[in-house]
Amino acid sequence: MNFASDNWAGAHPTIAQHLFEASVGFSAPYGASEQDRRIEQRFSELFEREVAVYFVSTGTAANSLALASVNRPGGVSFCHREAHMLEDECGAPEFFTHGARLAPVDGKNGKIDPSNLKAEIQRFPPNFIHAGQPMAISITQSTEIGTVYQPDEIAEIAEIAKYYRLPLHMDGARIANALVALDLSPADMTWKLGVDIVSFGATKNGCWCAEALVFMDPVMSNDLPFIRKRAAQLFSKSRFIASQFDAYLQNGLWLELALHANTMAKYLENGIKNSKNAHLAWQVEANEVFAVMTKTCSEQLKRKGAIFYEWNPPRAKQDLLSHDEVLVRLVTSFATETDQIDLFLKNLG
Repeated sequence: MNFASDNWAGAHPTIAQHLFEASVGFSAPYGASEQDRRIEQRFSELFEREVAVYFVSTGTAANSLALASVNRPGGVSFCHREAHMLEDECGAPEFFTHGARLAPVDGKNGKIDPSNLKAEIQRFPPNFIHAGQPMAISITQSTEIGTVYQPDEIAEIAEIAKYYRLPLHMDGARIANALVALDLSPADMTWKLGVDIVSFGATKNGCWCAEALVFMDPVMSNDLPFIRKRAAQLFSKSRFIASQFDAYLQNGLWLELALHANTMAKYLENGIKNSKNAHLAWQVEANEVFAVMTKTCSEQLKRKGAIFYEWNPPRAKQDLLSHDEVLVRLVTSFATETDQIDLFLKNLG
C-alpha cells in the first residue's frame, strides 16, 4: 500500500534490461556515443521539430539549468506560489542562476492565474534598476496538486510570455501523465502552444535516473553545454541515461506506463468517493489523489501499513479542513496494482 510518491517505484523491467545491455563493451563518453546521438534525434521526432536535448540526473537539475540558460542580471522568474521549484528544490534555481529570484504567482487549482501573472510582471518595470529584470515564466505540468493545464490555459500564459519577451519553461516531471490525461502529442502540448523549454521527466515513470532538458529552439541552448558542465551534470557514461530513454520511448512504453498510473489514480478516486471516512479534496486529473480525512483515520491507515504523505492545503483552499482533519496525497505509479488499492480502501472503510 505504497502511495507516497511515484519516486518510490522501481524501474520497469524493459528499461532495466536496456541498462544491462548498455553495461558491456565500450562507448564514447560525455554524450558523444552513437546511442546518445540516436536518442537526441528521437526527441526531435517526438516533438516534430529539431530540438536540442541535454541529459541530466534530476528534475531539480533540469529546472535549475533551464533558468540558468536564460539568466539575466537581477533576473526574476515567475512561477506558481506552490510550484516545486519554489517550495521543494532547496533554493537550487537561485543557486544555479547565481541569485536570480523566483516570484510567486497565485492561482486556483495549482495553476498560474493569467491576470495575477500580468500584475506580478508589471511590478518589475523596464529600466527600474532596483526591482530587477523579468527573465522567464515557468509552469508545472502536471501541477503540484495533480491538476493539468488545459491547452487554452497554456496558450494564454504563452501569449503573456510572448508579449513581455520572456521564455516559457514547462516543468514536466510528470509530463507523460499530463499528455495521457489530455490525449495530446508532445508537440501539441508544448511548442505549438508557445512553450520554449521543457524539463522532460522520466524517473517518476519507470526509469532509474533519466531526465532531459529540451530546447524547442536549439539556438537558445548555445551556452547550456558549459552551464551543464559547470553544474556537474555532464555524465561521463551518459549512454546509461540514453539507454533508459531508448527503452522508455520505444513502442510508446512511456505513455503506456503513464496511462496505467493515471488509471490506477481514477480507480483509487472512485473508491474514496464511496468511503464513509474520507472525501476527495478535488477531482483527479493525472496520477495524484488528494483526500481529506481525520487525523485519527490517517494514523490508523499508516499503522496498517499504508504509506503516504500528509500535505499542506493550497493557500487558495485554506478553508478546506476542519480542526481535526488532514489533507493527504496518494500517488499512483506504473507499479501500482488494484489489489494494493483494494486493501487500502478496505482499511479506509
